[in-house]
Amino acid sequence: MGRVLLSGLLLMAAHGTAKAQLDLTLDTFECPIVGFNAGLMMPSSLSFETAPDGTRSQNATMSSLYKPPYLSFGIEGFYKFKSNWLLSVEGNLWFGLNSDNLNHRIERMGSVFTRDSIVVGGNGTDAVVTCYNRGLGFKGGVGKIFPLNPAKNPNSGILARLNVGYMRQQTIFMANSERAPQVTDDYALLYDHQRHGVMLGEAVGYWFMSNRSDLANIYVTFEVTQCWNWSTRDYQIDNYLGLNGKDNHRYFDMFYTVKVSWMFPLKGKPDHDYYFY
Repeated sequence: MGRVLLSGLLLMAAHGTAKAQLDLTLDTFECPIVGFNAGLMMPSSLSFETAPDGTRSQNATMSSLYKPPYLSFGIEGFYKFKSNWLLSVEGNLWFGLNSDNLNHRIERMGSVFTRDSIVVGGNGTDAVVTCYNRGLGFKGGVGKIFPLNPAKNPNSGILARLNVGYMRQQTIFMANSERAPQVTDDYALLYDHQRHGVMLGEAVGYWFMSNRSDLANIYVTFEVTQCWNWSTRDYQIDNYLGLNGKDNHRYFDMFYTVKVSWMFPLKGKPDHDYYFY
């Protein structure tokens, strides 16, 4: 009788263990993450500038100054909580996909270009000057992951983010053949449209973290960024805009960005939760 009872208890234990293994689920995990991102930026037609008298126009926004699209590259750090909330910091650099993307550059810089539409270099020949935009931004924010399949992968799902930070952008002049004093050092500051200000960004996309591999972790988002900025220069020259003096306009620039990031968790992997019954 005792042997029969013992055998029955062993069978029940084995059955329970097998059932628990079949009913395991994955848990969320908490860890710091480093990511490297790249994106394609398009300026919005909703951008505008405001003159001191309150008049609005679109003559000198980034969408009118530079030919789109722009490329963006950045590095970011996250802290992911078990609740799937995220804290993040990020730095980005962006520039024109076209290496000479300043619109109406000859009309804007009439005093620099000759009648033959060249910039004369130090030895009297064409310095072959390219004019393109460059910008940088630093921001911090919060986000949340909404899992689509919590049982199989609770660390992946729809991603929503909100960021706030600082931006700076300007025109860069590069003489490809020789030095061009007209757009070098302090003279370049007269034409570079340097601006800085505050930016706000909203993003939605998909966040994927593999249960097995540290290398298969990415997110893809569509971001909308608003920038409120103003000139940093005491004197600006832009013949196309009729600007010869202090730029007192206030600028609102909006961008749309499709971004992909490759992420590396610094520690942690999903734990299995076993349910015995």
